[in-house]
Parts: sequence; C-alpha cells; structure tokens
Amino acid sequence: MNKKFTYSVFFFFCSFLLFSQQATVKGYIRDSKRNPIEGVAITYKDSTKGAISNNKGEYTITIPAKVEIVLQFSHISYNTFYKRLKVPKNKTYRFSPLLTLKTEKINEVTIQDRRKTVEGFTTIKKSMVKKIPGVNPGVENLLMTFAGVNNNNELSTQYNVRGGNFDENLVYVNGIEIYRPFLVRSGQQEGLSFVNTEMIQNINFSAGGFQSKYGDRLSSVLDITYRKPTKTVTSVELNLMGGSVTFEGNFVEDKLSTITSLRFRDNSLFVNSKDTETNYNPLFADVQTFLSYKASKKWTLDFLGNISINNYNYQPLTRRTTFGTISNPQELVVVYQGNENDNFRTYFGAINATYLHADDLKLTVTTSIYNTQEEEFYDIIGAYSLNETDGDSNSNNFGETVYSEGIGGQINHSRNELDALIQNIQLKLSTREDENFYEIGLKIQKENICENINEWEIIDSTGFSVRPLDYNISNNQPETPYTGPIEPFSSIRAMNNVTINRVFAYAQWSKQSEWKNHDLWYNFGIRSQLWNVESENFTSETQHTISPRGQISIKPNWEKDMLFRVSGGWYHQPPSYKELKNYEGQIITDVKAQQSIHFVVGNEYSFLIWNRPFKITSEIYSKKLTDVNAYSVDNVRIRYRADNVTTASAIGFDFRLNGEFVPGNESWISLGLLSTKENIDGQGEISRPTDQRFKLGILFQDYVPSMPELKVYLNLVYNSGLPGGSPSYSDPYLYQTRLPAYKRADVGFSYIIIDQKKTYKTGFFSSFKELNVGIEIFNIFDIQNSNTNTWVRDVYTKQAYGIPNYMTRRVVNARLAMKF
Repeated sequence: MNKKFTYSVFFFFCSFLLFSQQATVKGYIRDSKRNPIEGVAITYKDSTKGAISNNKGEYTITIPAKVEIVLQFSHISYNTFYKRLKVPKNKTYRFSPLLTLKTEKINEVTIQDRRKTVEGFTTIKKSMVKKIPGVNPGVENLLMTFAGVNNNNELSTQYNVRGGNFDENLVYVNGIEIYRPFLVRSGQQEGLSFVNTEMIQNINFSAGGFQSKYGDRLSSVLDITYRKPTKTVTSVELNLMGGSVTFEGNFVEDKLSTITSLRFRDNSLFVNSKDTETNYNPLFADVQTFLSYKASKKWTLDFLGNISINNYNYQPLTRRTTFGTISNPQELVVVYQGNENDNFRTYFGAINATYLHADDLKLTVTTSIYNTQEEEFYDIIGAYSLNETDGDSNSNNFGETVYSEGIGGQINHSRNELDALIQNIQLKLSTREDENFYEIGLKIQKENICENINEWEIIDSTGFSVRPLDYNISNNQPETPYTGPIEPFSSIRAMNNVTINRVFAYAQWSKQSEWKNHDLWYNFGIRSQLWNVESENFTSETQHTISPRGQISIKPNWEKDMLFRVSGGWYHQPPSYKELKNYEGQIITDVKAQQSIHFVVGNEYSFLIWNRPFKITSEIYSKKLTDVNAYSVDNVRIRYRADNVTTASAIGFDFRLNGEFVPGNESWISLGLLSTKENIDGQGEISRPTDQRFKLGILFQDYVPSMPELKVYLNLVYNSGLPGGSPSYSDPYLYQTRLPAYKRADVGFSYIIIDQKKTYKTGFFSSFKELNVGIEIFNIFDIQNSNTNTWVRDVYTKQAYGIPNYMTRRVVNARLAMKF
C-alpha cells in the first residue's frame, strides 16, 4: 500500500510539473474577407493532440511553455500558415491569422505585425518609396504626404513635424543617429539625403509620443533599417537629374553580406526653372556601404560607412519677380555680379557588434564617428529696382513699369568655415522574462566644433548706406555734415572652438498582456542626459535632464478591428551647437534644454471596402513647451536667439485614410490641423514660424486595366500659408503676415518591361531581372509657390517690402531603372 501511495504521489507531482510548464494559444481564424473559417487544424511538431476551429473560427490549443515552437494552421481549401512563437508558462497568447484561399493571390504581407503599430509608428512599404514622384525622391518625399509633416520647399529633404522645426527630428539608420551639415542655407545646396532608398529594408516613422530608447528631440523619429542581401544583384537607375549604381551580394560561405551604393545628383533642372537666371554648376555625390559579418550563431559584426561631397557653384545673373495684387501689381528687378562657391564634405563610419544569447538576451555595442568640413564663400552684388507696373490689361503698356518706388543695391559677403567632429560609443542591452521585455542603454559622446564666421551685408538705397538698426549716431544731413563711420547693415564676425560632452542613459519596460479578453500593450521608461559646454575661455556647469515617457495600447476583443493608443511624456532637447549660437555668432554656454510636455491619443480602425483592406488612423495631440529657444527661418537655415525666455504651445489633429482604392495598390489621403504659438519674453502670443494651420496630402497609385504594366503615381500636397518671417534682426512681432498657400502636384508614369511576373529567357532582355522606364512631371499645374520673402528696404519710407522667393516651376524628368 505504501508503494502504491508513493507511485500515486510521484504521478501527481509529475503531472503538476507538466501542467505548470504549459501555456495556451487561442484566437480567431478568418479569411481575407474577415469571415470565420471552420475546420482549420492547428498543430505543432511532436504534438500528440492539436485543435480544430469551430464554426465561429475560434480555437484554443495547449503548448509547451518557454519553448519556441511553430504552429501550423492547415485547411484543405486554404494555404497553410505558420507562426513561430514562444509563450511564458501559465500564460495565454492571442493570435488571429488570416488565411488565403489556394486560388487567391497571396499579398506581400498576410498578417499585420502590430509591434510597431502599438509603439505609435507608421510602417512604410519600401516598394512605395522609389515609385512616388518628387523633386527629392525617397523616404522624406513620401513623408510629406503624411498629416502633421510639412515642408514648403521641394528642393529640401528636411521637414517640420507638428509645429517643430527641422532640428527637432531624429533620424536613425540601423539604430545609429544620423547628423546633417551645419551651414546649409537653402534647399538647392542640400544635395543628397543620407538615407539611400536602394539599401532600405524597413521604414518606420513616429510623429510624436515615442519611447525612451529614442533620443532627445521634441518632434519625431524616422527609424530606417538597411537590408542584409540574400543574393547577388546589381541595380542601376538613371534620370535627367543624376542616378545611382548599387551592388549587393554574399561572400565567405554566406557569412559576409555587403550592399554598396554610389549616387550622384544635379539640381540644375530645377534651379534654372526659378525666377533668378543663373550659371549653376553643382555636384552632389556620395558612396555608402553596409557590411554584415555573421561570425557565429551568437555574434554579428556590422559596418556602416558614408562619404558625401557637395560642391555648390552658383552665379546669379538677373532676377525678375512679379507680386502684389491685380489692382496694385509690382515687380522686383535685380541685376547681379559675383558668385557663390560652397563645399560640404562629410565622412561617417560606424561599427556595431551584436551578441545574441538565445531569444532572451541581446547585447549591442556601437561606436561611430562623424566629420563634416564646410565652406561657405560668396561675394554677390545686387542692384535692384522696386517698380509699380501697369495693371490695365487693355493698356498698350500692360505689364511695363509705371514708376520706381525705390532703387538701391546690396553687397553680401561671406567667408564662413566649419569643421565638426562627433564621436560616440553606445551600449544597449535587452532581455525578456516571460511577458516582460526590458531595455537599457548608455551612450557617451564628444562633439568638437571649430567655426570661423565672417559675413556682412551692405545695403544702399538711392546713394545712401542704410545703417544698422541699433545705430545711435545722429544723422542730420544736409544741414549738418555727417562725420560718423559707415557701417555695414549687418556684420557677424566670430571664431568659435566649442566642445560639448554628453552622457545619455535610458531604461524602459514593455509588456504585452490580456485584460478582460482584450489585448493590452504598455511601455514605461525614463531617459536622462548630462552635458557641459567647453569654449576657449569658459566651461559651463554640467546640466542634466530627466525625461519620463509612457505608452498604453489596447486592442478590444470586438468584431471591428480597432486599436486605441495613449502616449506622452516630458520630452527635452538639450542644445546642439547651432542652438548655442546667437544672432551675433557668439556662443552662449548656459543655454538650457527646451522642454515639452507631450500628450497623444490615437485610434486605428481596419476594415474592408469592396472586399479590399482599408485603415483609418487618427490622432489628437498637444504640446506645452517651456524654456524654448526661439528662432528665425530663412529658407532652410535656422538662427536661434540662444536664450530660454520663450514659452510655446501646439495642438492639432491628424487623420489618414489608406487602403486599396485600386486593387493591389495602396493609396492614402491625409488631413492635418495645427495651431502653434509662442510668447517671446512675455510680449504676447504670436504664430511660430512653423504654424501650418491646414494640411492635405493625397498619394494615389493606379494602372491601366488593359495594360497593367503601365502604372500611374500621383502626389498632391496642399499646405496653408506659413508666417512670412521678418527681416534679419527685426522684431518678429511687427511682421505677422502670411505667405500664400503651398500647392503642388507631381505625377509619374512608369512602364514595366521586365519584373518577376514578366521575364525573357532568350535575347537581349534575358540578362535583366527588372527593367522599367518612366516619365515624371513635377508641378504639373505650374503653380508659383513661395517659401520665404526677400526683404527690400527703402531709405525714404523706412519700409521693408517682403518680396516672395518663388520655388521651382513645371519640370519634366525621364528615368530608367534596371536590375541584373
């Protein structure tokens, strides 16, 4: 009897242990039309017992806990679906796949990965990036069609997000922060974006409310991952503006993968379409490589490198700009002498070592170095005439000058040089325990910037030199002879040698769980930065920030596919070198970090129309900013006050409907509303320079049904007018007029000669894997958009006239792309 009792106890104990090491997977199985599927068999390898879905598509299966398995969903009428997963003990994992009929075409992505969605990211398909027409084709071009993302300068790849400026956006490639040149003043100087569309694998974008693991900026995160090739391919793309050559392949028994791309670009086609007649000879080129070596199952070593050369040679000749109203037409005529020669050279390299211990522990060490050498040299003389023209269309002198309201000239001189070196090393650790996911990181960075500033402007009106605004010497000519010195209207001279030392750290915790049959995700974290500024004669006190952030997402167990998300936190932006430099070029070492209390509420609703997938994404957001470093914007150059006497706010609503308006082709409509204001030193609220009140973006893809190889891509943007800015060093409270609305439509036509579905086994075309040709028409309605004003002063009236700087006109481009 004692032996039987012992066996019984042993059997019970083993059964208890076995049961305690089990987990549960359950959910619903539906077809592509969201109808439940009955009779789907759910099994896994070495399973003794599986599960069958009922007439509601419901299923429940018990699996071993803490062991990676592959679930198999099979049905005689549907394609078999596999799901790899590992579930903690005594936990329930909810998974609801969509199965496709064996006669149906399987889409590129069958099941949506909600990991990035619950984190507040929008995922962009890499296949769309190269298709959509734009002056600067690529990721940034696609972002301009998103609600809350704005830029009224098609020659620039920079963008404003929800009332922030260009410097408030984070860009990562393979987890490494990317930097931009410092001295770029206009979009036509920028050249190529760092992000190379030929090398991309994943694209994710967050417009705010992002996690603690992302850096110290106030507005957005663009997170790019480059791909690791699996086969040897050479890609070539040519167009009237430049082109690229990309090679990718595997070596050393597939342990080493490499992708290298060479790009070149010439903006002459667009610059020559503007109002100013020029001799323009730019050269924008870069070479970029990504190497990945898998040393073992646990160790991987990556290298990312980039060399970029931007040579900008610009000689303006004449300019004639008409503006005003029908009843009061005016024009500005300028004749130039001189030229501008700018050089921007950047060098970037990063090495990343990753250690992966099973799926529970990941350790990453990254070191990177960035060097930029920049020269901005120009001497340009301009003689202008501000005229009133004949606006009577019945007059023989229609459009001709009636009289001149003012004549004058100006001389602009610059000998600016900058050399910046940014070095850092970063450690990241992530680990998983059951449903808990922990991430910590530490980064040490040193920035050294040497800059020599020498620029001045002389303004002359009808023979009189216009004095600086703060000029205090009296001038009573002709009664009293003037004996004071002749000063340039503006002059900046400085030599800065600055070192910024930074230490970053973050820690965050994420968890996916279930609450009353609803899926629940949450993330809470904290981020901190310590920094000090060293100049030749002064070292600032060490400052620090503490930035708590959080996200909560819930997917209700409803028949309708909805996701709700709340995120926010206390965000900080410690000053960069540009933010430490005031209008006079002097370094203010004690500038504090800008602060923003950010709150976002969002919803995503996925549904079917015409049996095709659609999704509505909507978000309401608010920002309350303190210790703001106010600034002025001239084209794409931002100049800061280098103080913290400003407060600001932003509130808005973003809406986006995307789906297959045309079968198999994703399109979308975006709508954004925004109001952002600032109060500089208690003077009262005014609109911020980025106050884009209304945004409408439409991206549409189509094809000719009788000829599906012929594709059409349409990109339309409408942005309400921005504040028109103010003359240099003037009080912005005196200049609160707005620019006209920015309206632009670009269209592209592409004909696919060869792709995966259409191949040739013999003849000339047999060597190609892909081949297509296309034509693009930019600004198809030839609308004159302006992004800033040129301010012309008149010595008699003491008035500054804002003359719009018009952007590019209609331009036609041809392109050829191939893979072999």
